[in-house]
Amino acid sequence: MTLRQNRFRAGRAVLTFLTACGALAGTVLTGAAPAGAAQSAVRIASGVTYRQYDIQAAKGPTRVHVLTVNLRDPHVRLDLLHPGAVAARAPVSQLADAQGAVAGVNGDFFNITETQHPGVEATGASVGPAVARGRTLKAAVPDGQRFGPAMPAGTSTRNVLGMGVDRRARLDSLSLSGSVWTPWTRLPLGGLNQYALPVDSVGAFTSAWGSASRVRATCGTDTDRAAPCSTDTYEVTVRRGRVVAAADTPGSGPVAAGTTVLVGREAGARQLRKLSVGERVRIQHSLVASATRVPYRFAIGGYPVLDDGQPLPGLDRTTAAVRTAVGIADGGRRVLLLAVDGAVAYRTGLTVAEVADTMKGLGSADAFSLDGGGSSTLVSRDPGAAAVSVRNHPAGGAERPVPNGIGVFSTG
Repeated sequence: MTLRQNRFRAGRAVLTFLTACGALAGTVLTGAAPAGAAQSAVRIASGVTYRQYDIQAAKGPTRVHVLTVNLRDPHVRLDLLHPGAVAARAPVSQLADAQGAVAGVNGDFFNITETQHPGVEATGASVGPAVARGRTLKAAVPDGQRFGPAMPAGTSTRNVLGMGVDRRARLDSLSLSGSVWTPWTRLPLGGLNQYALPVDSVGAFTSAWGSASRVRATCGTDTDRAAPCSTDTYEVTVRRGRVVAAADTPGSGPVAAGTTVLVGREAGARQLRKLSVGERVRIQHSLVASATRVPYRFAIGGYPVLDDGQPLPGLDRTTAAVRTAVGIADGGRRVLLLAVDGAVAYRTGLTVAEVADTMKGLGSADAFSLDGGGSSTLVSRDPGAAAVSVRNHPAGGAERPVPNGIGVFSTG
């Protein structure tokens, strides 16, 4: 699916939270809400407010926590929360405090386990593209290699939610464009700091990757995450434009600044074997947006559930779960970050279709689903506090370490 540019609805949607037994347009709010549901908005910082309320969803009462971010406020911005490496994880509260965010939520789905490949390390790396402070960190894995629930028809691992340098939030798709120039040919680059590479491809790993093993990148296929790891692999280390080392299997350990490790599988491995130590290699890569020419300051992966005010066709209306989502309103000038509470009393959660309806009821024209379940976490500072507090109850009883999230930053 191609998300249309400049499709944001004009005008400012009016957001009104009613009493505990009221109703929010576009969501299922019939019947009395649990005690303590209603809460007035609390100002977190300039342009940022927080509140919680209850929804009587199809499977039972569900408490949601919502951050409203006004990007018209010059003191406010969004950016990627991350632990400093693609293949690393940390709790959302720790990420927020380390980067000075006043609030935030968890982010993309990620390589959480490798039970299908015994002996292979789970990298913890996220599924989709990631951009932080205008710097590209990674590209998307093949669709068949993703973790998480089934995506709506027409969507892909390349879908992102981001904020451009114009300070407008939008939904988009970011595709990798890259090449490896050798003395005899140009090889297309199939991956950048990804836990899974396309079959027959060559992928690049930079200092942004971290120290995790690169073996996982050669496991599975484009359509089957559980397929065996490739037995035809090769790795080449390039430093300052020259090959300095090679190996038959992908390695591990940090990649030094100014160095790129090229990992090939199948046909890609056979091409890399032609390189000799000392030969010149030039590597180029970028992420290309489908919906805008505005450079992204920040972008994160997930999948869209609401496009121009309309839920995507075929959204799941059966499976309720603890979820995290983001809504975009007012032409990209207002962002709503939502996390469902994982406490036992509210753990019935929302279906994906209910997430779309809820975000629409909050005034969103577009909405994006992030990782849920034990990952769902929303944090914010109390007024005057130096550190954030976790506002929802994580479903696992404690915060789950995650690879990234959306951070809200305010200087006011």
